[in-house]
Amino acid sequence: MSTKYTIGTLGSHSALQILKGAKDEEFKTLVVTLPNRVNFYERFSFIDSVDTISTFTDFPSIEKKLIKENVILIPHGSFVAYLGMERNKKMKTFYFGNKQVLDWEEDREKQHQWLTKAHIDTPPQYKNIKDAIFPVIVKSFGAAGGSGYFLAKNQRDFGEKIKLFKSKRYIIQKYITGVTLYIHYFYSPIDKKLEIMSMDRRYETNADGLGRIPAWIQHEVEIQPSYVVVGNSSLILRESMLPQAFEMGEKIIDASKSLIDKRGIFGPFCLETIITPDMKFYAVEISARIVAGTNLFTHGSAYSWLNYNEPMSTGRRIAREIKYAIKQNRLNEILD
Repeated sequence: MSTKYTIGTLGSHSALQILKGAKDEEFKTLVVTLPNRVNFYERFSFIDSVDTISTFTDFPSIEKKLIKENVILIPHGSFVAYLGMERNKKMKTFYFGNKQVLDWEEDREKQHQWLTKAHIDTPPQYKNIKDAIFPVIVKSFGAAGGSGYFLAKNQRDFGEKIKLFKSKRYIIQKYITGVTLYIHYFYSPIDKKLEIMSMDRRYETNADGLGRIPAWIQHEVEIQPSYVVVGNSSLILRESMLPQAFEMGEKIIDASKSLIDKRGIFGPFCLETIITPDMKFYAVEISARIVAGTNLFTHGSAYSWLNYNEPMSTGRRIAREIKYAIKQNRLNEILD
């Protein structure tokens, strides 16, 4: 029974959506957060318990308590960002998902290998800046919400900016101009079904505000774009392109079973794409867990309504998968 388990997560990123979905599926809920956020999370009746730690890196100190309470942790972007990859791997608490995927999400070189194995088009990537076709975008490793990116218009521009770049691990990609589209998938290893839950675009500061400034002013003051994500907006893809969106998701799953392990990726994941004027998809990044863009759809999306005659967020879809696995006595297949 679901009442024997508690669904928990860190108080950040997409915690509200995850815990609301868990409560809708009749689970007990728990959030682990910082002292200055307790008042915020206590506002919501669907959160049964609020545990505190002084910093997110202190998470291991409460693991014994979580294990005793049969807590199933739902990871999101803040897990790797705040706890680090190795702490995530060492968790002994029930964890929804395949931890082996973490290596491939955190390492952008491995992501490129993954996308290549899946035969999905990606922007050209350069080992040496001398080989680059400009403009290029430079991205640091890890999940940082768009922080640690910069755009370079030529080799000299790159040389000046890389001196100030804080990250030692980064990739150099050709900057592709087009519409950015984040496709939110859910793959069930229980019934072998792939769903598209929703789609979004990110709102990035100050990149999304530069269009409001005349070009001559931008040139005079040399405004440098940044790509820190501050919010998300919904987007519906034209129906004729949906088959390709599903095909890309299926290719990602198949490639993961070959590259990572036989379970591969399952549960929620996101493919960050750019669509060019010739209607071609370029995949830029894989997020191997729930993404913040799904927070737009706590009541479901146009896509989730095609499969469910009730509100179905990605957070609730996770909880329903866990609930179904419990009933089928297959919980071990989806936990790590």
